[in-house]
Amino acid sequence: MKINGNPMRTLWLRPDGWSVEIIDQTRLPHALETVVLKTADDAAYAIQAMLVRGAPLIGVTAAYGVALAMRKNASDASLEEAIANLAAQRPTAVNLRWALEEMRKALGPLSAEDRVPAAYRHAGRIAEDDVEMCRMIGANGVPLIRELAHRKQGAPVNILTHCNAGWLACIDWGTATSPIYQAHDAGIPVHVFVDETRPRNQGASLTAFELGQHGVPHTLICDNAGGHYMQHGKVDLVITGTDRVAPNGDVANKIGTYLKALAAYDNHVPFFVAFPSSTIDWTISDGTEIPIEERDAREVLSVQGRDPAGRIVQMSIAPPGTPAGNPAFDVTPARLITGLITERGMCRATREGLLSIYPEREIISV
Repeated sequence: MKINGNPMRTLWLRPDGWSVEIIDQTRLPHALETVVLKTADDAAYAIQAMLVRGAPLIGVTAAYGVALAMRKNASDASLEEAIANLAAQRPTAVNLRWALEEMRKALGPLSAEDRVPAAYRHAGRIAEDDVEMCRMIGANGVPLIRELAHRKQGAPVNILTHCNAGWLACIDWGTATSPIYQAHDAGIPVHVFVDETRPRNQGASLTAFELGQHGVPHTLICDNAGGHYMQHGKVDLVITGTDRVAPNGDVANKIGTYLKALAAYDNHVPFFVAFPSSTIDWTISDGTEIPIEERDAREVLSVQGRDPAGRIVQMSIAPPGTPAGNPAFDVTPARLITGLITERGMCRATREGLLSIYPEREIISV
């Protein structure tokens, strides 16, 4: 995807061939700044503090975090320490654990001297695989948008999305946004309602930023407005991403997704969830087993913005001493989901639906 007309990814190797550079997403949309990761601890901090966020990007960052750890010390103990530390940073997004297990499987059998080049090679493959999976998610979702455009006789298809499941949440393309970008690029008229997504405002700060950079028509709305627009027939389709999918079709996504699914269900608006296969957790039965991250209350009690002098500042929005809860995710039951969009195609949000496109999992899934 592009920023200021120039192609850019969210993470890349620097010219030195070993350090990793990322977009600092905590500074967007007010400033485009990058941060260099030189150690596994740098990668862990970037994940925990949400300099990088979004399940696929978290996984890729963690993979490179292991590579950075191997560069410093390629022993078995260092490998396991790096994996444990990185895994502890965000509990809900399963891509983190998946990517770390992929790195363990790839590096575990190797000698210490072979681990460093293998680690960078494998982390790079995970990154490129993510790009291709996201591209295919878009290709598989475009027909859904094209059909709606046909029914509307060329009028714009109004799509509502929540949080940021765009290219900023991945390496490129995004998950929920990939069908939108590909439809837009194909000349299909689309318009996106962007939920602000409190408390960290990933919709307002990130989704609106990247849609604007790519030229996709969009409107920012407050989180509580989605149901109203659905009631008045202004939303044709909802597409969100997800941080973990249970084999029965339940999904965990940014807090507030469940309420959007309820509103969509009540108003007969199709509700789709887009994700790569690395987001499916085949080790659990349903959404009740997904751990929900509880983040710092300060995220709820303050908001980031730019003051008249152009400085990026945190501003308090509640009385001093006010307690606040901050669950980062909620679980949307499969019964509220119209369908799932993956790199292998679309399916129903059921165990049978998922196994129809991932038949190899039938033997080993719970």
